[in-house]
Amino acid sequence: MRDPELLERIAARRAELDGLEEQLAKQLEEVRAERDELAVAIRVLERMSEQITEELAVTVPVSAQVGGRTVWMIPDREAGAEETALPPEYQRILTVVRTAGGPVSVRQVGEELGLDTGVRGKLEPLRGKLRKLADRGWLCTRPDGKFTIRP
Repeated sequence: MRDPELLERIAARRAELDGLEEQLAKQLEEVRAERDELAVAIRVLERMSEQITEELAVTVPVSAQVGGRTVWMIPDREAGAEETALPPEYQRILTVVRTAGGPVSVRQVGEELGLDTGVRGKLEPLRGKLRKLADRGWLCTRPDGKFTIRP
């Protein structure tokens, strides 16, 4: 005793459920793929975060490109800041000023660094570096134009 109409309804419902199952399987596959991608993204983010943390721990001077030339970014002197945060050339300048034992002129610093102090044009870039160090809190500028180490 089979009712053709009932069999037809059952077959239609089964086809509907088969379609739903296929749709859900596809969605499940997409969800799993996205979850896997997120897991990879988290691993990449963790690695990058570790690398950034390591890079920040090493106090390397920061540089930027301006007009196609590398320009060193001189950090402000803050509590606990070390001279190693400065580029080597700026560290040498601070050493010269420190070992002078008193206020020094741009010419004196230039002589200690081995620059040709007879040519004014050779001292102007050095003057700019000394002013930059003073502006950032690494040196003090006296009214007479000489520089000293900031205490």
